[in-house]
Amino acid sequence: MQNAAVVEKQGFGQLLKIRPYMIYLSAQAITRFGDSLDSIAYSWMVYMLTGSELLMGTLFAFNFLPGLLFSLFTGTYVDRWPKKLVLMLTYLSRGVMVSITAILYALGSLEVWHLFVFTFINSTLECFSRPAETSIVPRLLPKEKLLTGNSFSTSISRSAELIGLSIAGALIALIGISGTILVDAVTFILAAIIVGFMSNPDAADPAEAGITPTQSVEEKKTVLGDIKEALLFVKQHTLLLITTVLAMINNFCLAPLNVLQPVYVRETLGAGAGGLSVLGTALLIGMICSGLWIGRFGKSFKKSTLMMSGSILLGIGYFALGIPGHLPAFRVESAAVCMFITGFAVSMLNAPISTYLMEVTPRHMLGRISALMAVLCTAAIPVGSVITGFVAEHQSPPVLFMMMGLMMMLPVLFLIRKRSFRAI
Repeated sequence: MQNAAVVEKQGFGQLLKIRPYMIYLSAQAITRFGDSLDSIAYSWMVYMLTGSELLMGTLFAFNFLPGLLFSLFTGTYVDRWPKKLVLMLTYLSRGVMVSITAILYALGSLEVWHLFVFTFINSTLECFSRPAETSIVPRLLPKEKLLTGNSFSTSISRSAELIGLSIAGALIALIGISGTILVDAVTFILAAIIVGFMSNPDAADPAEAGITPTQSVEEKKTVLGDIKEALLFVKQHTLLLITTVLAMINNFCLAPLNVLQPVYVRETLGAGAGGLSVLGTALLIGMICSGLWIGRFGKSFKKSTLMMSGSILLGIGYFALGIPGHLPAFRVESAAVCMFITGFAVSMLNAPISTYLMEVTPRHMLGRISALMAVLCTAAIPVGSVITGFVAEHQSPPVLFMMMGLMMMLPVLFLIRKRSFRAI
């Protein structure tokens, strides 16, 4: 009975009492809902405008460029600026840019070069909003509630995405592509207004502003000095580096799934767009269920245990995607089960990794450190995508999935021997 009470204390109910966090979470859910609508409507718009799968792939890759170029610098500035103001301005700016895109398309004036410009601007704005979001959470929640808060945030965000994906097609049919994209713009503007009602999460003492006793004012004003400080921190913090490498390996291994999923659905499962939707839904439901489970019971386990278990489960789910193609029937259904397992494992990995980053990083460095981690992890995606393109010429998607699934489980053999990692 006592254990049940402890679990309840660690559950989601306690988060509902923290008003600033719930306001922030509401804004996050609204933007994720809008993003999921946009992911469908924008893809259709690009295809209708260009008719080129190659151009769609190029635009997708171009979306990662600002993150690789600017994240270290934007994360440094986010550490200096009020986080609430950064979120409000970036959300408003993204709302304006998306609105312009929708209006130009509705007027028949949208051209291909506009897409690259708007994609570059929106991705650059994300370079400011993402480190700000990471920096805000530890300022709104006490340390002992970070794991629960991160898992709860995952479940709410994925639920909002699932709703958006479910109604995107109907919404496009009802109000058109431009109207649906405009709805996404409204969600950003609404999120900015909601964040405006949140109390200021920034502390008033100098340490929270990023000034440490050993730093001079001149050094504090040097952006490169701040970046150097972040690099030294990560270099000295071995366990943080290990968790980052683990995330990089997973992003690299997941690249074939992101790139080849339509080919897998069509050629291996013998299904169409409906099959692709089923797999995407199963993945999201797995992530939602995992977030709820971790929020309820996650504190009963070490974060290292969750990470290693997540890696093994992710490898199993990924490897199992190679099996449905050999079945005489229920191929899509069995692949959906594999995707559910994969989604469950992704959240089991991401929640403790994000929580550990927030726990060990000084608040005044969270923007820089999270941006540095994002650059490293993001860089693994295009590298994995390029290699996937070459390997896919010689191997089918199921074989490639099975190879990557095995690769995902290999780091556990190293981590399980590392006593310092098992202690976190």
